[in-house]
Amino acid sequence: MLLATINSSIVLISLPAIFNGVRLNPLEPGNVSYLLWMLMGYMLVTAVLVVTLGRLGDMYGRVKIYNLGFAVFTVCSIILSLDPFTGGHGALWLIGWRVVQAIGGAMLMANSTAIITDAFPAHQRGTALGINIVAALAGSFIGLVLGGVLADWDWRSVFWVNVPIGVIGTLWAYKSLHDNSARRPGRIDWWGNATFAIGLTALLAAISYGIQPYGGHTMGWTNPLIIAGLVGGAAVLVAFVVIESRTAEPMFPLGLFRSHLFAGANAASLLMSVARGGLQFMLIIWLQGIWLPLHGYDYAQTPLWAGIYLVPLTVGFLVAGPIAGRLSDRYGHRSFAIGGLLLMAATFGGMLLLPTDFSYPAFAALILLNGLGSGLFSAPNASAIMNSVPAHQRGAASGMRSTFQNSGMVLSIGLFFSLMVVGLASSLPSTLYSGLTAQGVPAQAAHAVAALPPVGVLFAAFLGYNPIQQLLGPHVLSALPAHNAATLTGRQFFPHLISGPFHDGLIVVFWLAIGMSLVGALASAIRPPRRTRAKV
Repeated sequence: MLLATINSSIVLISLPAIFNGVRLNPLEPGNVSYLLWMLMGYMLVTAVLVVTLGRLGDMYGRVKIYNLGFAVFTVCSIILSLDPFTGGHGALWLIGWRVVQAIGGAMLMANSTAIITDAFPAHQRGTALGINIVAALAGSFIGLVLGGVLADWDWRSVFWVNVPIGVIGTLWAYKSLHDNSARRPGRIDWWGNATFAIGLTALLAAISYGIQPYGGHTMGWTNPLIIAGLVGGAAVLVAFVVIESRTAEPMFPLGLFRSHLFAGANAASLLMSVARGGLQFMLIIWLQGIWLPLHGYDYAQTPLWAGIYLVPLTVGFLVAGPIAGRLSDRYGHRSFAIGGLLLMAATFGGMLLLPTDFSYPAFAALILLNGLGSGLFSAPNASAIMNSVPAHQRGAASGMRSTFQNSGMVLSIGLFFSLMVVGLASSLPSTLYSGLTAQGVPAQAAHAVAALPPVGVLFAAFLGYNPIQQLLGPHVLSALPAHNAATLTGRQFFPHLISGPFHDGLIVVFWLAIGMSLVGALASAIRPPRRTRAKV
């Protein structure tokens, strides 16, 4: 689990080095799609496949599917590190093989929770699942630090790091893991699988592509293809629900949602995943694109230092996760899950009060508390979900839980980036125009830069990239006094210029995260009906 989730976030923070390594300019309009698929391809595939692979684990053996996933994951890590191409072809190689690698990752995610649930009695599951959840979510945080360190050395090492762990893990898993659950023969629900995959892919892809400009608009929500993806994806998912309700052996046992505990805990997990994914994106943009350059860090080193400065987030989670899992065995899951989400909501509120050029001790304290809240919530939430289902459906339940988590991460890309673009669009053009003309840039050239779609500026900040030199071009810069040209292309001009508009967008984003955390806390408070409470 650690391996599978490190792979998600390690690429997230290493994108500047990867794009430079394959010699791809992220600011060219056609290359934004490569960036989006590098971000969401892995998560999208795992979101689509985990339920099916969990169901296959129930049918053919969870350990068998899990071990195969380890092997697929490791082989793909080797292939990714050997990318022979540059430019668009190099990016497509990475995107394609990460999609294949995601199949292996989905095999791990779909079955690991079920294997652990099978292996431990109910009074120890919170502790056991806590360790597994810590491995999973800690991987997403550790990947940020590890990716920063490795990207500073060689972009290919971002994929090499998986190989020794994968080889050892594959050999160990084949030797040591054994199925101790009864297999349940059945048939594969082909129509359910097809409609689920098509509907979820269309919906999540449309949401993610909606942040790109279209037809003179700052975003693409009026694009007919985006509308078709949203409407068509939703319609196919409705058809999926109808099919599953009439299938004798569905891939997605909808009857599990009759359990108030199962439904509420999964709703809380989805909301938590969206909020946590949005937090990761926003913190990386904040550090790499604004705070670190303002404090004198070279753009080439911002991924490394962003990972280092995010260490308190990882520490908070690693401290709280195992403790919450152990204590939830003794005292129940509900109070820990609710308390964790309320603590996260409070930290999002604290981040609203921080200036863009913040004092690091205050920032570190807030992300430490956020990590603690995430750790308090995660293991008790997983324990609540897995304890609420029959033993023969644990593989499917584990896959459903992972689907909500991974879908939340993909949703966070479209949702939080869209909100950020809305916040930027109101003040960014005038800020860019006035900042450039103040340095002597001709009005026509300044107007052209100010008309840049906000998503381009956002991705530049996300990648720790200073686009001013490229946007103005050598002709404009050479006509300016040397001092003004040096200021425009220096480390601090661009991040200082966008810091105000960025903070406007940040306010919108964090208010939504607060709302999601509070609603998730309410969902976690759901109790089973009194007649079934003792059984649960």
